Amino acid sequence: MGSIRRSKTKRRTRDLDQVHADIRSAKHLSQHKSAKPAEDRPGLGQFYCIECAKWFEGEILIQHRKGKKHKKRLRALRAEPYTQKEAEAAVGIRTDNGIRNNALAVASGEQPAAMEVETAGT
Repeated sequence: MGSIRRSKTKRRTRDLDQVHADIRSAKHLSQHKSAKPAEDRPGLGQFYCIECAKWFEGEILIQHRKGKKHKKRLRALRAEPYTQKEAEAAVGIRTDNGIRNNALAVASGEQPAAMEVETAGT
């Protein structure tokens, strides 16, 4: 048996779609910040990078913003996140808004309106 591969969650930051929500909504960001008391955060919760969703102590935040990891995260945030509707469309799932008029007419034995126009001209 091989070793079991597990994801490390201790240093895991927020996903890109969550960061997009933080940037758009101050309420969403404040809910995230209030989830943990300030005494438990680095630097007593004063220095926070919104884009990377990380807490820093003192002036390290300024160095962080000049670094590769921060700039890479900014590039990743430029693209808009996919919505649930786009994901379902990619798989082939469509929203069902009920029976269409043509399908209803065919089911009742009548000729649909689009077919009547085509046959009337010939």
